Amino acid sequence: MPATVGASRRILLIEDDGELIDLLSMHLTAEGFQVDAAADGEAGLGAFQSGQYGLVLLDWMLPSTSGIDVLREIRTTDTRTPVLMLTARGEEADKVLGLELGCDDYLTKPFSIRELVARIKVVHRRIERAEELARIASGDRILDLGPLKIDHGKRKVQVGGEQIQLTVKEYDLLYTLASRPGRTFSRRQLLDLIWEQDAEVFEHTVNSHVNRLRNKVETDPNRPQLILTVWGVGYRFTEEFN
Repeated sequence: MPATVGASRRILLIEDDGELIDLLSMHLTAEGFQVDAAADGEAGLGAFQSGQYGLVLLDWMLPSTSGIDVLREIRTTDTRTPVLMLTARGEEADKVLGLELGCDDYLTKPFSIRELVARIKVVHRRIERAEELARIASGDRILDLGPLKIDHGKRKVQVGGEQIQLTVKEYDLLYTLASRPGRTFSRRQLLDLIWEQDAEVFEHTVNSHVNRLRNKVETDPNRPQLILTVWGVGYRFTEEFN
């Protein structure tokens, strides 16, 4: 294997278990990845901020800075690099929290190396497919919807002329709704379209993401004018600007 690989094949592993670091590094290297490891949250953040990675494997329970706090910090500046959380915490509320904060998948310890590699490949395929669809299917399509402007080719969003930062899932949810004004999507349809059933997610995760989106794109999130609730069914984007 060459000494360096492309950024998409570089993995940052933030984990405090030395034996697990060695095990994962060995198997992932055999799969063609380059693995950089950090044994605590602060070191992991430093490595992430100084390097370019195609994926972050992040343990929840870390010394100095927890995995959730690391995830929060990552998502303040980077909404696109996929993050897969590794944790012994199996409670539904913990999974929902991680997903809502922007992790792309969630693997509960103990797990098999085969399953981990499969999850990594799924995440990479999903990102590659989304980028390819953005380039080919939509090209440089721009949605101009009243105060909201979406440049789908660049995956950039402006509200009132000011650019806003969205996570990957927030953007995908917004674009799915805004590109089809007036169409009602059930929560299950949105889960299937955006999360693709690759992670253990729940219908109320959609509600949480809609609330986060409204806080970013609506003038008054308590009286939304763009992302509308269809009671008992799901959500739709207003037809007012269509």
